[in-house]
Amino acid sequence: MEPLKPFVGKVAAVPVENIDTDQIIPARFLKTTSAKGLGESLFSDWRYAPNGSPLPDFALNKPEAQGAVVLVAGHNFGCGSSREHAVWALTGYGFKAVISTYFADIFRNNALKNGLLPIQVDPQTHQQLISLVAEDPETTVKVDLEAQTVTLPDGRAVSFPIDGFARRCLLDGVDQLGYILNQDEGISAFEKANPGRVITTSGA
Repeated sequence: MEPLKPFVGKVAAVPVENIDTDQIIPARFLKTTSAKGLGESLFSDWRYAPNGSPLPDFALNKPEAQGAVVLVAGHNFGCGSSREHAVWALTGYGFKAVISTYFADIFRNNALKNGLLPIQVDPQTHQQLISLVAEDPETTVKVDLEAQTVTLPDGRAVSFPIDGFARRCLLDGVDQLGYILNQDEGISAFEKANPGRVITTSGA
């Protein structure tokens, strides 16, 4: 993972409520254990006709949505099964963050562990973003994980919550194991200062 630095990015909106992980990435694509190429299958049943041709009315297939790195999704995004492939498909497509009024807990955790930032905002801000994208498909926002804010085109900075440990990992560009490995020097120093003791027990 790369460190998640502040960025300004184009926004795309799929404001459908209760988008589950099977809609994000259908089960037939779960045979792989690699994230490579899954971006092409993101929202596959919504993006493509049975013959494989793109459906022009779907939001992400519209020319003006190309290059979007922030997705505004409906309430309760990522519900359903616990598949990590859903996050892999979103990041494989190019999304760095998803904005919603609520995320399913398992999806949120998978996102944080795989470099995708789930940004939970209030309903008013959420609706404002949807309206902005509808009026101007070139709408951009600034995302600053360090400050925990997303800044709208009018300059209003909206704070969002995030687990402190997950925030640290995203800022450093590491997963949980990577974080521990980065503490190797401190762990070694602690072990040297606190040598192990042999504990013996005696019979009665």
